[in-house]
Amino acid sequence: MGEVEDTQDPRIRLWAPVAQAVALLLGPYAEVVLHDPDTDRVLGIWNPMTSRGVGDPSLLGELDDLEPSAQDVFGPYEKLLVDGRRLTSVSAVLRDPQGRPSAVLCINLDRTPLEQAAAVLSAFGAPTVQRPEPLFEQDWSERIQHTSEATSARGGAPSNA
Repeated sequence: MGEVEDTQDPRIRLWAPVAQAVALLLGPYAEVVLHDPDTDRVLGIWNPMTSRGVGDPSLLGELDDLEPSAQDVFGPYEKLLVDGRRLTSVSAVLRDPQGRPSAVLCINLDRTPLEQAAAVLSAFGAPTVQRPEPLFEQDWSERIQHTSEATSARGGAPSNA
């Protein structure tokens, strides 16, 4: 499930169980990546969603340029994969005992299954055709409710008032 650069690296020993736990909990829809901020390289990756691997460039940018008020946790923010999938991501700067950035942990969640579920649920609640009025001509309670709704909407008052 995970690919790590050097199991002797103390950052890997410390953070690999956390990364693996998150990947197992959210898998197969979450990628967890541990970055080395000094070398700007990937230290470990669990459930990879792209072709990148251990030792590849992280392309993180400068940690010093990040908003200091975020207190080392950034996101959730959106990312886009090459295949068009949208991700929601969170990044955390992990510091050593002296307060220096030791690693950056990124969790990337594929939103595709959530968006598909939302589409299915909204399809159940949405009318698909025009209401067949002849079926409701004799239904006086429906006509009263419909008239009440229309009148309230014009007047701005709630229909249950």
